[in-house]
Amino acid sequence: MFSITVRDHIMIAHSFHGEVFGPAQRLHGATFLVDATFRREQLDDDNIVVDIGLATQELGAVVSELNYRNLDNEPDFAGVNTSTEFLAKVIADRLAERIQKGALGDGAQGLTGLQVTLHESHVAWASYERAL
Repeated sequence: MFSITVRDHIMIAHSFHGEVFGPAQRLHGATFLVDATFRREQLDDDNIVVDIGLATQELGAVVSELNYRNLDNEPDFAGVNTSTEFLAKVIADRLAERIQKGALGDGAQGLTGLQVTLHESHVAWASYERAL
């Protein structure tokens, strides 16, 4: 299996519901490094996984929809605990939609998987992996 990973970041504000979250139940900020890893079994005709420039551009477009937002005020997330794991899935699904619509070009048709990892810090991160 071949893969490439591109990186961006987001800064958000949010709060959580539930005692398990302790002080994070209050409004707080978070900055995440966001890695998107694209997978395929065989390289394309150009011997690449996918155009790294387009992958970087599309990841940037997806995270820009969340960047500098208070997620508690976003209608898509009303009543939802926007945990790191949850946000990894949101970003992966939104990126997959763009791939399916052709945003990464014809070469992306051979992609078989996508993993998004949000790094909360240098010691903690969460990922979501899906098929394409």
